[in-house]
Amino acid sequence: MIQLWKEQSRQSTVYSIVSYHVIDYGVKEMENMRTNRVAEQMKKEVGDILNRKIKDPRVGFVTVTDVELTNDLQHATVFVSVLGDEEEKQDTLIGLTKASGFVRAEVGKRIRLRKVPEIVFQFDEAHEYGNRIDSILRKLNKE
Repeated sequence: MIQLWKEQSRQSTVYSIVSYHVIDYGVKEMENMRTNRVAEQMKKEVGDILNRKIKDPRVGFVTVTDVELTNDLQHATVFVSVLGDEEEKQDTLIGLTKASGFVRAEVGKRIRLRKVPEIVFQFDEAHEYGNRIDSILRKLNKE
């Protein structure tokens, strides 16, 4: 969309471009669809790899809750939920960080991509945050 500003003087009329927007929703929409599709596939495959292939004793019961990919599919953040106390969670994160190369190689074998994304593991705090809000609401309802 091009917006013009019309200025009239005594001799001539001058048009100035005020703003210029190229709207191409098709390319961005397709990019986001592909990113979401690859993220969902990665979530499924990483969950399977962590539950079946990782033999590290530091890695406890891990659930993959979400995968966020950059639009260029170069970096993936894998959000995990871990059962256990804080020390077990930290040990699990250390084990997952050490195994990220293996997980990346396995994902590369299972999903055909030109370049397999770098994988970073992070704890998913959403479940704990939701539980905290739920307990606060229950406490308020009792009062």
